[in-house]
Amino acid sequence: MFEDADNFADFFRGGLPYYLLITLPILILCSSNPVLAASEFGVQRMAQFDVHGTPYGCRASALNLEAKSLYTWQTSRHCIVARFQDMTIDQFREIRAKAGGLVIRLPEDTAQLSLEEKQHIHLLEQAMMAQEISIPVYFSRNPKLDEIINDITKTTTVSAQQKSSQQRESAISEILGSISANGYQIVVSGTSHNPNKQSKIPIIQGELTPSGAGKLKTDGDGKLPLIILTAHLDTFGLVNGPLPNGDVAALLTLVELFSKLHASIPKYRLMFLISESGSLLNFQGMKKWLDTNLDENVQIQQAEFVVCLDSIAKMSDSIFMHVSKPPKEGTAMNGFYRTLKTVAQRYGNYTVEGVHKKINLADTLLAWEHERFSMKRMPAFTLSNLKSHKDPVRNTIFQDEDPEEQLDRLETNVKILAESLAAYIYQLPAEGGEIFTGTMAITKDTIRPWLQVRSTQQNNDLKGAFEKYLKNVKQIHEKPDAREPDFMLYDERDALLNIYNVKPAVFDLFLTFMIVAYLAVIYFAIFYFPKLYTFVCRLTVSKTKVN
Repeated sequence: MFEDADNFADFFRGGLPYYLLITLPILILCSSNPVLAASEFGVQRMAQFDVHGTPYGCRASALNLEAKSLYTWQTSRHCIVARFQDMTIDQFREIRAKAGGLVIRLPEDTAQLSLEEKQHIHLLEQAMMAQEISIPVYFSRNPKLDEIINDITKTTTVSAQQKSSQQRESAISEILGSISANGYQIVVSGTSHNPNKQSKIPIIQGELTPSGAGKLKTDGDGKLPLIILTAHLDTFGLVNGPLPNGDVAALLTLVELFSKLHASIPKYRLMFLISESGSLLNFQGMKKWLDTNLDENVQIQQAEFVVCLDSIAKMSDSIFMHVSKPPKEGTAMNGFYRTLKTVAQRYGNYTVEGVHKKINLADTLLAWEHERFSMKRMPAFTLSNLKSHKDPVRNTIFQDEDPEEQLDRLETNVKILAESLAAYIYQLPAEGGEIFTGTMAITKDTIRPWLQVRSTQQNNDLKGAFEKYLKNVKQIHEKPDAREPDFMLYDERDALLNIYNVKPAVFDLFLTFMIVAYLAVIYFAIFYFPKLYTFVCRLTVSKTKVN
């Protein structure tokens, strides 16, 4: 009998590893499935770019971490999921330094937020864009993300209420609660952040030149004097994608208006420029254009002045004329400034104010686009609704007001600019009535189509508009230098965010402990089976004798 027991034990000793291969999968399959449900939707990675060798924006893309709220995350193994308006600048800086990833739910309608909330959002947006971020950061407007955020913050809210009411559970209850709780795993796929060495910045130019007879005002060389008007088309901000292009819409409206006047009574040459690089890329497109054209074209150097449009459709009833050097009395730029102030008085409470800021050559980034021209000793200024170049709404991706209200403001600003320019060019009294009336009246319907214009790398609408109304249309591109690039853009692909409902890590630890304990009991029971069998037999024999 004992020999049979020994053989039985030896059988399990030799075959136990093989039985473990069968036992473990059965135990795991019998346990609860760690992935209960999943959600999938598109997200946008935070913009990434370099300017003069300095990195900005998000520098990572891979993400596979446990989701936590703003108040429960602790380590770099956690990905924070939060609403943009709920996060403070200090919290963002801590997340940037210690967390593993960040997924942000963007507000759907910022126009409905309070003024304080809008200011908070813009300051946070500006802080995020001003530095390099080593962790992956993604944005989404999908309402599904609200459910996830509410779920992961629910535990924190309940815990805080329990602490405040002094109803804290025991340690064992908390452990059991953490084991039975559900969590979320954040996984992002389908994106990359490789430098795009083929990236380029388009710059397009065109002119309004004499095409009819008339009494011409000429300079000493018998040529018409030149005025240059510029705007830039922002193609990215906090995320990649077109920003509101009120400046380009204003410029194209001026192109359409003056092309009709210029056909019969040319007084000046008007040159229009649009670059697809704004302050975030340090106006690299305009730098390229100046380096290409200034030395070859003497008349460009002798332009009476350059008008740069920047943030001309923001929430303000003031137009600020930014200059690097105050214009002297009797100069063309001073004359236009006075005309602009007089014309603005026709439109209610609108005012024009001059702002002087010297160019600091020690700064890597320029404040305004006109500084590119001023550094070449050309008279230039920027017209903007913003008093400071550091205003956080300058490069925002958010719409702070109703689109129709913004269009109303843009319409008034275009009227002031068009009337001032026409009064200056045709030497008309600024105090007189409106010049653009009747079929040439400036309305929202004349501006609205130009708001849909996109980059020349996406379609030909912008180039088509230039070729329709202007002459000598040219397009050049600024490309990064192969060795020491002044700027670098990065590849961006549509990314998919997958959120899995999973058991927390402590559940895996608990399950592993239970499996190990179960296998240990089985193993020792089999290993000491002869002794156990002998002990049981002795008890049986003893009871038999007693009976």
